[in-house]
Amino acid sequence: MTQIVTIDPVTRIEGHAKITIHLDEAGRVVDAKFHVTEFRGFEKFCEGRPFWEMPELTSRICGICPVSHMLASAKAGDVLLGVRIPDAAQKLRRVIHWAQILQSHALSFFHLSAPDLILGMESDPARRNVMGLMQTHPEVVRNGIRLRHVGQEIIRVLGGKSVHPNFAVPGGVRSPLDPEALNPIQQMLPEAFDIVELTLDLLKERYDRLGEEIGRYGDFPSLFVGLVTPQGGLEHYDGLLRVMDEEGKILEDGVLPERYGDLFAEAVEPWSYLKFPYYKPRGVEAGQYRVGPLARLNVCDFAGTPRADRELRQFRRFGKAGKPVTGSFHYHYARLIEILFCLEKIAEMLGDADLTRLPVRSQAGVNQRVGIGAIEAPRGTLFHEYHVDENGLLQHVNLVVATGHNNLAMNRTIRQIALAYSNGTEITEGFLNRIEHGIRIYDPCLSCSTHIVGKAPIEIEVLGPPGRKP
Repeated sequence: MTQIVTIDPVTRIEGHAKITIHLDEAGRVVDAKFHVTEFRGFEKFCEGRPFWEMPELTSRICGICPVSHMLASAKAGDVLLGVRIPDAAQKLRRVIHWAQILQSHALSFFHLSAPDLILGMESDPARRNVMGLMQTHPEVVRNGIRLRHVGQEIIRVLGGKSVHPNFAVPGGVRSPLDPEALNPIQQMLPEAFDIVELTLDLLKERYDRLGEEIGRYGDFPSLFVGLVTPQGGLEHYDGLLRVMDEEGKILEDGVLPERYGDLFAEAVEPWSYLKFPYYKPRGVEAGQYRVGPLARLNVCDFAGTPRADRELRQFRRFGKAGKPVTGSFHYHYARLIEILFCLEKIAEMLGDADLTRLPVRSQAGVNQRVGIGAIEAPRGTLFHEYHVDENGLLQHVNLVVATGHNNLAMNRTIRQIALAYSNGTEITEGFLNRIEHGIRIYDPCLSCSTHIVGKAPIEIEVLGPPGRKP
């Protein structure tokens, strides 16, 4: 018999999905699956459009990370034009991207995950949300709002609006930065640094309380994938692909992003519209990998800014015997470190004279028929691949989105949590919320991954043997 368990309030993820938990005759968990159940086929309806439109068009995939799609698309357009964009444009793109990572990570930590971390996994579901958190810890909610505002305001200053900015284009950016805008941005940074430091202390205090529970949230060996600088540093806008195994051994290094198809393939399953990417040389199961903040901090040799490097050293203590950090719960910590890094890089870049110089755009026609743009979106590595005709009309489009990269890991995580917390006799609220939190850890953007329309609930379905309620 099938029992449908409805979670109220609506889950704190971006997109539409459900989870099924399979029980045996004794009521024990034997499997759990994360289903993405909506499909809109974004790549297909882009065919026939001029590639010039793609930065603005693909940014509409998502209102949380529109800048990442805009930039990956613009970078693919740069390749189609065969141009090197001006230094000012490259630096402005970096600033707007760091601002987007800042605001997206702040949303994930403060609004989507903090209710679980602070109020507790077993707390009343009617209060276990940002409004309930406002009643008990108003300063935490205010800090989250303020920190996200800093990122959104920088995006607005550069791009004209904080959501879906029309800024990056093939060849550069649309407009230069007004020098008078530098001071207002600089004035926001001290408060933002203070908030991140306070939040790091808060998270570490929560770690002390959660204890052994942390090890049950997606702690398993896997590969890790991300972009790094040519020197091996933390990178978000550009860089080279690196693949690391669970022992810390580098399997691939210095790989140009346009060669991503040589390294990764996508499997499909009949129960989800979200594909299952894997590392080709190891096959589907052994080739499972993770991307995003946790992976980026594992694959890089260093961050490259003082405060972020200090925290990175602390973060790596969670790895066993100097190996990569394998627990997915540490995505929370990794996000705060990346916020710190982004703030430091923005502060550093604001002192660069190139930021307000001209030109900001290189002009050219179609010089290449295939363009691939790669970037580290907040949730992980993002690829835009465009094939065009001689007039620049799209013949084929492929988007490999960060949430897809983590699909195998998300499924493995909820299975691990289900096995750890199922008692074989009853389905408790704490059990269900822990399953959900296993997905929130990855901060999936399901609108990006399958490009859904409509509402965004998550359902958990518990399947027991026929004729017996679990």
